[in-house]
Amino acid sequence: MTQATGQLDLWQAGEPVSGSIDEPSGRFASMAILAIAAGLLGIGAVMTYSATAGMEDQWTLANWWQSKALRQLVYVIGGLAAMLVMSCVPYRLWMARRGTPAMLFLLAALGTTTLVLAPGVGHEAKGATRWVYIGSVHFQPSEIVKLALPVFLAVWMGHRADVRKFWRGFLPAALVIGIAVGAVGLEDFGTAALLAAVGGAMLLVGGACWTHVFLLVMPAVPAFLYLLHSRAHRMERLNAYRNIWAHAEGTGYQAIQSLCAIANGGWFGKGLGRGMVKGYLPEARSDFIFAVIGEELGVVGQIAVIGLIIVLLWQGLVVVRRCQEPVGRLLAFAMILTLGVQAVMNIAVVTVSVPTKGISLPLVSAGGTGVIFLGGLVGVLANVARGSPAEQAEAARPPAES
Repeated sequence: MTQATGQLDLWQAGEPVSGSIDEPSGRFASMAILAIAAGLLGIGAVMTYSATAGMEDQWTLANWWQSKALRQLVYVIGGLAAMLVMSCVPYRLWMARRGTPAMLFLLAALGTTTLVLAPGVGHEAKGATRWVYIGSVHFQPSEIVKLALPVFLAVWMGHRADVRKFWRGFLPAALVIGIAVGAVGLEDFGTAALLAAVGGAMLLVGGACWTHVFLLVMPAVPAFLYLLHSRAHRMERLNAYRNIWAHAEGTGYQAIQSLCAIANGGWFGKGLGRGMVKGYLPEARSDFIFAVIGEELGVVGQIAVIGLIIVLLWQGLVVVRRCQEPVGRLLAFAMILTLGVQAVMNIAVVTVSVPTKGISLPLVSAGGTGVIFLGGLVGVLANVARGSPAEQAEAARPPAES
């Protein structure tokens, strides 16, 4: 067993899971992943346009960038381009020179998180400083870390170190996860929780001892409590979640409008562009686009979107099961986990199953940095799928002794 498989025999390369169906070829899986992701991007483009239909001023060629719908179309094209480019870039390039590219990528991503604290560069919105404004370029550093951290962990655990060894493998990886979560969590609690979940799961799948992971959880709990109490708006959202109706005109307003939009749509929706409650729903285009889907396409439309996401994750799981290289398998696992956990978190927020937090529905919500980097994330998954079993087995084989 390779060092990256550790204790979980279920993930042993080349061994089919009991009861599994015949798996498609790598090229078919790659094309399926790209096609499903492109479909979700297309749904997002249509629904974000519908969310603002009739609410924008008329645009001209001179001010077309001021149109949210047209601007989002540009971002969708950028996401598709990032997805296609990353699907063609061999993921093994991250392993060059003992993983130097992966390390530099993570360092650059963490460096951008410090820019939100720079006067005149960091931009505050709704009580959180998540955006960096450099001239006409606006981006969220947390979205970059969302891709950089899994890439680094996959290379570290699959190519450089054995995380079953506490001092030389597990501890350095745990420290990197803690630094990334802390850097992002100061301003973006939701993404920090996502990174912690993905990082912890990668450690377990990578072979880390359960007791070591438990030791990691012990300091993580007070750290997250500190992050929760470090910003007033987080506690306000938590208090509002306990009884949203008691805060109907304040912090509970968004949650109430989300539920009203879903209820207004019923099973089959009011029709595309005919939603009414969406006009009263804050962040309808971005974090609460799932509620707009519910109002205009109904529960049936929401189930269809969830179904596409599940099929995308299933294809990713097929890639994990057939890949014979530790780095590739860990990368594929991290990509599907990131997409899956983020989707669950967003849907839970929109349905008021958890307190409100700013996190988007992957590939569907409006956004620039999020759409582009999540597109790149899907591209990495598609590239892992494209590698043939023979190539992966060759790359996974230890070097011959001289």
